[in-house]
Amino acid sequence: MRVLLLSAYEAVSHRYWAQSLMAQLDDIEWTLLSLPPRHFAWRIRGNPLSWMLKEHATLSQLFDVVLATSMVDLATLIGLFPHLGQAKKIVYFHENQFAYPESSDQMPQVEAKMVNLYTALAADSVVFNSAYNRDSFIDGARTFLKKMPENLPAAKPLEALRERAKVLPVPIADSSAPRQQSAVKTTVPQRIVWNHRWEYDKNPDDFFAVLFALSDAGVAFELAVLGQRFRQTPAIFEEAEQRLAKHIIAWGPQPEAAYRELLDSAGIVVSTTWHEFQGLAIMEAAQRGALPLVPDRLCFPALYPAAYRYDGTREGLYARLYDWLTDPVSRPEPLDTTAWQWPAWREAYRQLLGSSRR
Repeated sequence: MRVLLLSAYEAVSHRYWAQSLMAQLDDIEWTLLSLPPRHFAWRIRGNPLSWMLKEHATLSQLFDVVLATSMVDLATLIGLFPHLGQAKKIVYFHENQFAYPESSDQMPQVEAKMVNLYTALAADSVVFNSAYNRDSFIDGARTFLKKMPENLPAAKPLEALRERAKVLPVPIADSSAPRQQSAVKTTVPQRIVWNHRWEYDKNPDDFFAVLFALSDAGVAFELAVLGQRFRQTPAIFEEAEQRLAKHIIAWGPQPEAAYRELLDSAGIVVSTTWHEFQGLAIMEAAQRGALPLVPDRLCFPALYPAAYRYDGTREGLYARLYDWLTDPVSRPEPLDTTAWQWPAWREAYRQLLGSSRR
């Protein structure tokens, strides 16, 4: 079986998904085309042209399956290479533009939303990494299309898409792998990890506001602020680096080995995000022993029992962190993450592609 895997905006989580998928289904003949995660507006609208000009010979080949991320303009690509329409066309949604919180300095991403929608409609199979991603896409598209001047009857086709869509998460690595078995666990219960992108949609303001209050109250904790950092970051990070200096053990992106060691040592991993469709960073930290503490919104209620969720407010986060940091009895047991790992999902992905073992 020949599969063309297309990733038009290869963010960290997209790259992880593509590489692990190819490794887990290594009996398939994969061809991967990807584009760097920068110049978002150009990437999401211009990826067919970029690939036509750079990868014409590859795209002119025959494939059994075309597997594309939702940022690929699949409808236009098939127009440029009509023979690709004869392959089984699958779109995988890591996220959707209808549920992305827009900052005050952003223009509405109309083009990106339309690419998401056209790509879903052009596919034979549509797959989402969570039910929240699926539902926010369908509901968001319905609201968006009501703004069109013709008042098009979009409800029925969108609801039909919801019914036929599949939910397959991005699996995380098997915790029984030898690499992880050999790791020496030295969990520090008072060590808090933040391992998200340094951007406004991850809501760092709430996270640091709570840590400022805990520090002012004399609560003991250590802090590792990791994750992907960009040239421009929210101002709260500079303030936090100064005000929380006595707590900080790591600040900024780390080499892979150091990052893994910090996850292994973490007692708590926190999310305050306004935007999350699955949350691989939290999942990986939880797999390695950190207690996840996530808001009771977005994808999290379907993934995390109540013991690992707070009400989504600063007050709720403060109360839960204060208890976990000062009263060991209040802490739940480490979360069992086997249901998120590749052994639980490998066959489902194989069936999605329509492949069978040789």
